[in-house]
Amino acid sequence: MDVVRGLTELRRRKMAPYLLELDLTQPLLEDRPTDPLARLLWRRRVSLPVVLRALSEARSDPKVAGLVAKVGARGMGFATAQELRDAVKAFRAAGKHAVAWAETFGEASAATVPYYLAAGFDEVWLQPSGEVGFVGVASNSLFLAEALDNAGVRRQIGTRHEYKNAANMLLERSFTEPQREATGRVVASLFEQMVDGVARGRQLETATVRDLADRAPLAAKEAHEAGLVDRVGYRDEVYGALRRRTSPDAQLLFAHRYRPRHQVEARLRRSVARRRGVVALVSGSGRIRLGRSSDGPLPAAAMGSDTVGAALRAAQADGRVRAVVFRVNSPGGSYVASDVIWREVSQLKHSGKTVVISMGDVAASGGYFVSAPADLIVAQPGTLTGSIGVLGGKLSFADLLGRFGIRHGTIAAGLHARMMSAFDEFSPEEWQRLSDWLDRIYDDFVAKVAAGRSMTTEEVGNVARGRVWTGADAKERGLVDELGGLDLAVTLARERSGLPADAELVRFPRISTAERLRAPRSSEDPGAVAASLDAWGPFGALAARLGLPPSGPLAMLPLDIR
Repeated sequence: MDVVRGLTELRRRKMAPYLLELDLTQPLLEDRPTDPLARLLWRRRVSLPVVLRALSEARSDPKVAGLVAKVGARGMGFATAQELRDAVKAFRAAGKHAVAWAETFGEASAATVPYYLAAGFDEVWLQPSGEVGFVGVASNSLFLAEALDNAGVRRQIGTRHEYKNAANMLLERSFTEPQREATGRVVASLFEQMVDGVARGRQLETATVRDLADRAPLAAKEAHEAGLVDRVGYRDEVYGALRRRTSPDAQLLFAHRYRPRHQVEARLRRSVARRRGVVALVSGSGRIRLGRSSDGPLPAAAMGSDTVGAALRAAQADGRVRAVVFRVNSPGGSYVASDVIWREVSQLKHSGKTVVISMGDVAASGGYFVSAPADLIVAQPGTLTGSIGVLGGKLSFADLLGRFGIRHGTIAAGLHARMMSAFDEFSPEEWQRLSDWLDRIYDDFVAKVAAGRSMTTEEVGNVARGRVWTGADAKERGLVDELGGLDLAVTLARERSGLPADAELVRFPRISTAERLRAPRSSEDPGAVAASLDAWGPFGALAARLGLPPSGPLAMLPLDIR
């Protein structure tokens, strides 16, 4: 009898449907780390491409009955939330049920992005003690000029041009008018998108959603009465209701662990399709620097010109690759490193292979520089992009140290040997050389964007000057071609290169552990990526000191969007 019961139980479990789970209380990684140490440190974190793939494959699997997501990740980028909403929308369109739940959307704090994401599901559940912190969008800026003046810290920083606001923290005592104008428009655009998304997801009028945002944070009962939440309950009630709707025997499975039932058939199909050509996926995340990429967390994620360049060259040399999707999620950094990657993207495009950019949460300044040569640029409406500008300069601490009786002496040979010293101010000639450097970088940036986007330098100049745009506003101004996520970028890459709709997406470079450990044979070997951390080039001495953004001259001021 025990054997019979065991076989019956096994058969029942085999026939039971899956309920896929998403834990969105931690921000998703932009991509799966390639470095073994980073993999160990991030072993419990899930990447966005893996989740997108799972939801896409699960749409057509009759064994998958639904999706349940625990939402609440503070720090998730708005464009990432939009990408997940798009995937959930497609999942629901296939007849699958999707439920989002949270203990709270913020606890006496803002949680606008997490709630916006949850509003894209069929149902939203909230714990009775929770609240909905859909309070709007704000960007906070610190201004240290007065404190630095009082401390005796002198600043000599140049920008190109008035909208390049990263240095305002050091130079100004409040918002400049260009900073207020540009940041105000970004905040307004993001809030418009959030209100519209919640209104569509919850079937409410946009005016009603704006009013609710002005009343928030809302307690669970208030949120339920207002239509922002479908049901109030605890986790066990969420899962119990979902099992009653689908199957009492439904098995829980994390989405990133899901694999289609017919994996063997799928592999055979991919093997056949691979002979017809593939789409290569190259990822670049974090600040742009010379040398090797870093997957984080220590050091923080960085897009290294050596690593990304090797990946792009490998894709160009591979005869199977017909198109490349370059995923960019970066606020910029080193001008020289950005130029290295720009050249590789240009070379790849001129080789006849289709190049499509997929922008993540941010692809601005240097992140836009490396994107400009591509055939197509795809961004989410909430992506932060543009910031076509440059900054550079230094701080001088001589007066500050002098107040403590600290003196500094230098013996130098060479007229400008002390140019970047933190103990001397620029001479008039040195300031002119810095100004010329800024002009040269800015003019090069504008010219390369104009060439890549088939615009005149005057047209680029009108949307440049260091100004940040949302993806939605950037599309209206010709800086972006299409609004969407990674899936759309891959689809467009297939179509433009003449590949079938099921052409495989293959990550580049594919570097084995053995290739990482052995000495590289040449500079063309993907393993030949040496580290170099200096994002400021000739001004690298200042990167380690208090002051300018360590990511480099082509850097965008971060916006705190919750």
